[in-house]
Amino acid sequence: VQLVESGGGLVQPGGSLRLSCAASGFAISRYELNWYRQSPGKERELVATITSVGGIRNFADSVKGRFTISRDNTKNTLYLQMNNLRPEDTAVYYCNAPYWHSWGQGTQVTVSS
Repeated sequence: VQLVESGGGLVQPGGSLRLSCAASGFAISRYELNWYRQSPGKERELVATITSVGGIRNFADSVKGRFTISRDNTKNTLYLQMNNLRPEDTAVYYCNAPYWHSWGQGTQVTVSS
């Protein structure tokens, strides 16, 4: 089981990014998946969850209305669309498959002018 994130980078406030998490070794359609983030000096924070039936829950209050979690089962890939980014969204973003106790290596998102 492997998760590989991509899509991070440097973006100005108000900009957008789409993070991807390519999964291998299991079919993402059957499992709950999460996006987490961690800023320096802070604990890892759950950002969003998508269930095996496509239900979405557990958005962090700070990202509601700006971030959208989705997946493409044909590509076995999880996504996080992030709009109207703020400096406080700066963090390393991780995808997680809790059933498999698996984490990606993380992708850095920096929001700065």
